[in-house]
Amino acid sequence: MESSGENAPRTGRANSTQPGCETPVRLPKDVELDLERSVQAVLRELSAQAPALQSNQGMWRWSLHKKVERDPSKSPALVHILLRELEKAESEDLRHVIIPLLHTLMYVLTKATGIAEELYRRTYAFCMRLLTLPAPYCTVALDCAVRLKTETAVPGTLYQRLVIAEQNLPSELYPYQERVFLFVDPELVSPSVCSALLLEIQAAQEQQTPEACMRHVVSHALQAALGEACHAGALQRKLQASPRHALERIFHAVVAAVEQMASEPSPSREGHLERLEEIYCSLLGPAAAARGRCGGHDALQDRPPSIPLPSPYITFHLWTDEEQLWKELVLFLRPRSQMRLSADLEALDLQGLLPDRELARVSVLSTDSGIERDLPLGADELLTPSSPEMEHGGLQRKGGMKKRAWPLDLLMLGGWDGPPGLHRRTGRPDGDGELLPGVSRLHTARVLVLGDDRMLGRLAQAYHSLRKRETQKFCLTPRLSLQLYYIPVLAAKKPAASRQPELGELAAFLGRADPWYQNTVNTLCPAIHKLAEMPPSLGSSRTVDPFILDVITYYVRMGTQPIYFQIYTVKIFFGDLSQDPPEDIFLTELTVKIQDSKLPKDGFSPRRKGVAEGPGAELSICYQKALLSHRAQEVTVSLRATGLVLKALPGSDTEVSGPTHCPPTAAPLPDHTCLNVSVTEVVKTSNLAGRSFSVVTNTFRTANIRIQSQDQRLLTLLLDKDSRRTFRDVVRFEVAPCPEPCSGTQKSKALWLSSHQQKEMERTRAMPKPLLMPINTFSGIVQ
Repeated sequence: MESSGENAPRTGRANSTQPGCETPVRLPKDVELDLERSVQAVLRELSAQAPALQSNQGMWRWSLHKKVERDPSKSPALVHILLRELEKAESEDLRHVIIPLLHTLMYVLTKATGIAEELYRRTYAFCMRLLTLPAPYCTVALDCAVRLKTETAVPGTLYQRLVIAEQNLPSELYPYQERVFLFVDPELVSPSVCSALLLEIQAAQEQQTPEACMRHVVSHALQAALGEACHAGALQRKLQASPRHALERIFHAVVAAVEQMASEPSPSREGHLERLEEIYCSLLGPAAAARGRCGGHDALQDRPPSIPLPSPYITFHLWTDEEQLWKELVLFLRPRSQMRLSADLEALDLQGLLPDRELARVSVLSTDSGIERDLPLGADELLTPSSPEMEHGGLQRKGGMKKRAWPLDLLMLGGWDGPPGLHRRTGRPDGDGELLPGVSRLHTARVLVLGDDRMLGRLAQAYHSLRKRETQKFCLTPRLSLQLYYIPVLAAKKPAASRQPELGELAAFLGRADPWYQNTVNTLCPAIHKLAEMPPSLGSSRTVDPFILDVITYYVRMGTQPIYFQIYTVKIFFGDLSQDPPEDIFLTELTVKIQDSKLPKDGFSPRRKGVAEGPGAELSICYQKALLSHRAQEVTVSLRATGLVLKALPGSDTEVSGPTHCPPTAAPLPDHTCLNVSVTEVVKTSNLAGRSFSVVTNTFRTANIRIQSQDQRLLTLLLDKDSRRTFRDVVRFEVAPCPEPCSGTQKSKALWLSSHQQKEMERTRAMPKPLLMPINTFSGIVQ
């Protein structure tokens, strides 16, 4: 096991064991071998092709984390083993195991205490070396390096911030909040699965009271900083006996000590230790603290109790309303929205965007004196009595006219998830940024959907509706980071005749793109069905170790790298000309079938003479051919077909490629954003025996296509394999990539733009950005 670095003792410290510098404790040989075998089993999983090994995929990673959770003293040994395997994979260029091992290592470091500073520095140095590799390795490595740099200087920061954000604990120094919204469609997922998941979530969260989470934060911060000098058992007994008001005071003191030190440009580990020692002594008294530093407590007999990492706050929703996602996100923001906001945000949030004629009035009558101290304090100008502005507030002239600085990304509606680049602010949740001046994204909504491809089609509808709504009223965009997650839950295995394996195509694509997603998430479906078959136990805790909830928690915490999927729009024309042509969207597939019925004689199109009767319908297909040179080449063909399938995902035999990230000035454009069209064509042949018909399948790739029935046959369209989204009696439809929703108010907002920004906006209108829906994975697309 790796020995920790020894630092020279500070002045005034007469003890041989220094807080924060852990003395390596050699575990029994069989314990280290057991951890080594578990790590090797995880590595074999990543290369396993045999069904016998694939049946237990995901269990080894979970059991490995459970071992160190039950016995925290194993954490340093596991960190050493994982780091050694990472360095070995780097030297042997085994890239397929780097990201899974790195995620596993970071998950251990987030929860562990007593990790030697040298192991942190070796891990940080390893991540810095990965920055020379292409994406996604450099992307994941940079995210880990940023967190490790803070954790090395201020131990316990990652754990504290994670618990505060996930449990929505009050903290002025770290006001970020997160919530996991779990959506299940009751028409697609069985009631037994829904009730089993709900019971497991409720059973786990019953024990996660705010008081318990505060105790966990305090205990973890003190143990991570003080190390063996912290009498963990006595500390937890003291915290357990503390009343609520005293516990809150201690909690805020620890949070302030950690956050203030972490926010400094060059945080000092020594200064951090001194501040937490003061809090520790105030809790247990100087005598107990001195005994801890001298090692006088029964450390060997009284093993430090485990500090659990609570699962995130999860709300369970049955998706029954089209606007349900929007409503839940607004309710999530409502407590914060009642606070006083800046004038710009209030105008946008409460009133929406005004009509063009009102926005054009930029001249406003002013009734103030023009002297700064005569002005009433606004929500964004609150001054404290000790602030320099209050002390030196003389007769200063305040700017009478301010130019409203609308960010260009916000006007073009390309900044919902922030610039998907490699840059992230230290210690802030994913997607944090400022889209409006002075307004930070303090909320992160992690939307997790369970189901098959039909559920993802419904999610795409809600995502498109939400983005379209934001063009009229910026309620969520400036303050909310939206992260989307997907766990496939397919129907239980049925006979081969009634089985529908195609309902899991997007999950299979994610598994091919990200092997760690395949091993961790795609293997969860059998466990969910097994949980649903278990009899409910309402009298006590649902399960001792909730496997499904643990995997969900691991996924939403470590799955930070999105894969973007193009959403397509379809405009539909019916045979009845009195019906307005509707527009809809789809994400994975559009299926076209030929109806048996025909148009009436006075219908949309008269029957063409000379068209031989036969199976299928005569179709006119006009599409833009997908070329490597990206040149526009339009092709028009007429043929008889019995059906078509337009797939937005490449098949299993197609190489998965395409960047998952891009520069902040460009939209992410994966290579697989084109439709794979399969046409079942009817070929007529004539011979001595007469006419006969054969069927062949033709395939081509395109992004835009128009199809029209040339005879009296009507078409049926099925979107995203969902029978609830069926359109009948169709004679023509058009499919194209769905653009970013636009709004007429953008023209009015251009009043505040410079000439260069107006030209940029006009250029963007001519070349609209496609609407891409991100789904988070562990690494994005691995080349």
